[in-house]
Amino acid sequence: MKVVISAGGTGGHIYPALAILDKIKEKYPESEFLYIGTHNRMEKDIVPKKGIPFESIEIYGIQKKHILRNFKTLTCFIKSQKKIKKLLKEFNPDIVIGVGGYVTGPVIKVAHSLGYKTIIHEQNSIAGKANIYLGKFADKICVSFESSKKYFDEKKVVFTGNPVSEVAIKAKPLDKTTLGFDKNKKLVVFVMGSLGSNRVNDSLLEIFKNLQPKDYEILWITGNNYYEEVNKHKFSKSIKVLPYLDDMVRLLKNTDLLVTRAGASTLSEIISLKIPSILVPSPYVANNHQYKNALDLISKEAALLVEEKNLNEENLIPLIENTLKDTTKQEKMKEQLKTFQVPNSSEAILKVIQEVIK
Repeated sequence: MKVVISAGGTGGHIYPALAILDKIKEKYPESEFLYIGTHNRMEKDIVPKKGIPFESIEIYGIQKKHILRNFKTLTCFIKSQKKIKKLLKEFNPDIVIGVGGYVTGPVIKVAHSLGYKTIIHEQNSIAGKANIYLGKFADKICVSFESSKKYFDEKKVVFTGNPVSEVAIKAKPLDKTTLGFDKNKKLVVFVMGSLGSNRVNDSLLEIFKNLQPKDYEILWITGNNYYEEVNKHKFSKSIKVLPYLDDMVRLLKNTDLLVTRAGASTLSEIISLKIPSILVPSPYVANNHQYKNALDLISKEAALLVEEKNLNEENLIPLIENTLKDTTKQEKMKEQLKTFQVPNSSEAILKVIQEVIK
């Protein structure tokens, strides 16, 4: 099988794309792949390290605040289509898959115009405008939440879940003592997505300066950009700070409470591993989709919510400590998370690919 896949910008798009490729490799070991991503985002570093052929295009998202920059965006979009057309004709794929990020726009559109079979994957409960637009060019549309089906042609849409959930389930647990944590104390992990969040980190810095956890420990993953600033400060011995953790999903299997954003891939890991969580949705994303993602879980008491504007010691610390003590609440969250589970998401997406190719 010859596969072109495109996803970019954040881990929420990139890691589901990689999970799909891994499933294809597992079933079709002789497959050939080409990954098309942006020239200046995370995928340019992550994908080549995994030995996957990578081609970049210069492309930017639409700017609402800086309208004049959209002239460059439009120019890059037109130029990118020429390069994509050349890449696709040379590679001649059986299938072209878009997994999110503005880079997928021209890739799916050009692939459709050339007559190649196409699939897109929507991770969020509220479908993005780009994917809604691309829906008319896709042969099939895979969605992670039942609630996002309504945005697409019902004849094309298939509920598959998010493929990172399958990766999470298969991951080997990481012994938290290897990071210096006490095996007899509960662990609370703070992480704000693959890129971190300066505003949340500023709030956490104020909260953690005087915090002295007694019956639990904290791991605060700041993101690389903020780590040096945080590392200047001293905290309780029960609070450890790291810029990044490669084995994050493995550690989540030994995490008692997760405080995190509400990105689609993060929620898929929470759901698949049944992790009690406090969600802090980013208010800066398109269509406020993280808040709407979170509401899917909140409405069924499968998670707790603190909005970023309310993130302070008075709101956060009692919520953490009460949740750690309330085993009934934790078990209720875990039971409710089961209702969202799709255990074989990558397999479901592979079946869609096979059907489209046939």
